[in-house]
Amino acid sequence: MLNHSLLDQLVLKADRTLKAMAGGRAVKTRPSPACNTPESDLDLAEKRHAAGLMRVNHAGEVCAQGLYEGQALTAKLPQVREQMQEAADEEEDHLFWCQQRLEELDSHTSYLNPLWYTASFAIGATAGLISDKISLGFVAATEEQVCKHLESHLKSLPAQDEKSRVIVEQMLEDEARHAHTAIESGGVRFPAPLKATMTLTSKAMTKASYYL
Repeated sequence: MLNHSLLDQLVLKADRTLKAMAGGRAVKTRPSPACNTPESDLDLAEKRHAAGLMRVNHAGEVCAQGLYEGQALTAKLPQVREQMQEAADEEEDHLFWCQQRLEELDSHTSYLNPLWYTASFAIGATAGLISDKISLGFVAATEEQVCKHLESHLKSLPAQDEKSRVIVEQMLEDEARHAHTAIESGGVRFPAPLKATMTLTSKAMTKASYYL
């Protein structure tokens, strides 16, 4: 990516966008942590609830793809671009895992994913244009929000749904690491009022994605 022209980068971003909408890359880098976990006997209500939560998680990963891709495009320092790209690659694993789980639950990904991706890409690109420190700070603040959602999902998932649970647990571990890495790399810590605004926006996205 570092030696590509802006046009080449935009084409590559478009390619990754389409893949994100379809659920990620053609080849996974990590197998799902739930691949060896037996399926649980869920009733219809439990299945629908688990699917709603996993749909929210999938939508969150689509947002992460847009955010990281936008930031990687406008990041000023090569090492920041590489970091954003590495994070985006890891988030694609999450896309696969969530989409696979949704299929197992006889459900679908959010119909609003194109909207989430576009909005996140614009936010990420804008943050990268302002400064790398702001961009990394936004990553950290966003990942903190994601971790809170994942923690709440672990409490809300049907007790016997171990397949969904192990996926969410691994995602939580990865997202927490992304947040820590962003701060360690020089990201600014966002003030509480800004984080509160991000929380409200995040709640609107999660509520819509749960049903749609």
